[in-house]
Order: sequence, then C-alpha cells, then structure tokens
Amino acid sequence: MKYLVTGVSGFIGSKVAEQLLKNKHEVIGIDNNNSYYDLNLKLARLENIKHPQLTFIECDLSNRHEINAIFEQYSFDYVIHLGAQAGVRYSLENPHAYADSNLVGHLNILEGCRAKKVKHLIYASSSSVYGLNSKTPFSTTDSVDHPVSLYAATKKANELMAHSYSHLYNIPTTGLRFFTVYGPWGRPDMAPFIFTKKILNNEVIDINNNGDMWRDFTYIDDIVEGITRISEVIPQRNNNWAVETGSPATSSAPYSIYNIGHGSPVNLMNFIKTIEDELGIEAKKNYREMQPGDVYKTFADTQDLFDVIGYKPEVGIKEGVASLVKWYREYYGK
Repeated sequence: MKYLVTGVSGFIGSKVAEQLLKNKHEVIGIDNNNSYYDLNLKLARLENIKHPQLTFIECDLSNRHEINAIFEQYSFDYVIHLGAQAGVRYSLENPHAYADSNLVGHLNILEGCRAKKVKHLIYASSSSVYGLNSKTPFSTTDSVDHPVSLYAATKKANELMAHSYSHLYNIPTTGLRFFTVYGPWGRPDMAPFIFTKKILNNEVIDINNNGDMWRDFTYIDDIVEGITRISEVIPQRNNNWAVETGSPATSSAPYSIYNIGHGSPVNLMNFIKTIEDELGIEAKKNYREMQPGDVYKTFADTQDLFDVIGYKPEVGIKEGVASLVKWYREYYGK
C-alpha cells in the first residue's frame, strides 16, 4: 500500500512512517521543517528512518498548489495526516500559524483526498478539545464545544471539516484525539523532554498548579501501534445513525473519532519522580499557578478504540521514562 504521512519529520509522524516501512508499505512523507523547535532534531529523525521505500518532500501544508501537485503525482491508498502547528502555549503567541497550518492545511489535505478518492484519511486531533470538560474519563460522547486554547479550537474545527467531507464526498475519515505522547525522539517543547533536559543540566523546572495536575501519559510505541491498526479499520456509513440518539464520535457518514491514550492518568509529581529516579538526580523545582490554556486533568476513555483494534497500551511510565532517558543521553551525549 502507498501512504502519505504528513508531519513526517515530527515526533509521531517519523515513528509512524518507520513502522509502515517495516510493514513493507511505500511512504511519501511531507513536512515543512519549520523553526518551531530544533531543526537538527527533525533532520535526525528523517535520517533515522531513511529507507528505499520512503520519499521525503519538503513543503508547507498551507500551500495548496504544492499539496495538489503531490496528490496528482502519487496515487495514495491511505493518508495519515499528522502535520500541524503544535503546542497550546505557542498559540497564544503566534495564532496565525495555527490558522495557516491547522485550518488551511487541513482543508488542502481534505481536498486532495476528495480529488483522488483516498481509501481512508486518518488525522490528528487532540485531547485539548475537551477544554472546560471536568468529567473524567474523557469520552468521545462528551461535548467538546468549549476549548480553552486556539490550538484546541483548530483541532475541533478539523473534526468538523472532516465530517463535512465524509458526508458530502463519502471520504472515510478517522480523527484521533492524542493524549500526552512521550518517548525517544520526542518534542522539545513538551514536559517530559523539558524535565529531562533541565534536570540533567541542573536547571530549575517549572511545575504548574503547584504539582496538582494529572496527565494520561502515553508511550510513543503504543501510539504508533494504535495508528497503524486503526488505519485498516475503514469507517462505514450507518444509515440507522441519528443526531438525536447517536454518538458524536460516529455518523451516518463514514466518519469516526477515537481517543488514543494509555487510559490511566499519572500525577505530575509522580512522573517527575520517575524521571528523577531514572537520572539519579533530584530536580530543582519552582512551583507556580496554572498557566493559560492548561487543563487540570486528562484521562482518556479508550475502550471503543481498543474494541475495534484489539490492542491496549503496554508500556508503563517506568519503562517509558527509562527509554526516553536512555535515548536523550545517547543523542545529546549527556
């Protein structure tokens, strides 16, 4: 099969491409390799997954002419759309980057899938869409109409846009709401990477809400397994579905939404302690208030995903943190 993977230089995208290549698929990967974080890390990820069946194209999702040309040149069976402007806090500083990449870029991918009748579009949503929702675990049957960041709002918009294309053009789409992904080759703007780096460098780590926070930390290999398995589960039309009685995660259109996470939230202080233990260093800590755009607790109800793919995450935080720290020390020579 031939896959398009967007955001292929990214943390999740590079690992998904790597797994697809191991499974003997052909992968065309695109990324704009922007300067949001260390470009050298993105290039190193690409080098790490170098393969005869991988074609890398540098382009921007918001450039519809380039995206159209890629869809014209290659006949994709599946599209795994992971490229986006990431980060909750950065959306406070540079909102237009989110409109360009997450809204215009998503539309360009949808248009490409429509024009070339792709078998299945799998795209990245986010646990951030749950916003002000305080009921846990977060379920795909919950309302997600009150986001607390522009980033979250763009991800909710992606789900709505996908549904319209599924309904109008019969394009099977699956949105995945990711919950705090971590592990080797991770993003430098995310807490697990930041904590590891600063503790090793004897720098102070900032701990939001005075440590009273919970995250559904999910190891990268478990995420990749979930993505590759769900790509083979193509949504079907359900003529018996109705808005009044049906789940918002399904539809009469070939459309699905799933949470993808570990399903067992960890207290932030326990996660930090696990990193400290693995490094053998006690962190210097600065406790502070909740930051704008943050949520108190993320907790994924993932039973519906596990039911259809037959897989549950296997990696706990002790094993996952050990792998992250090992990679970090090797990559940065610490």
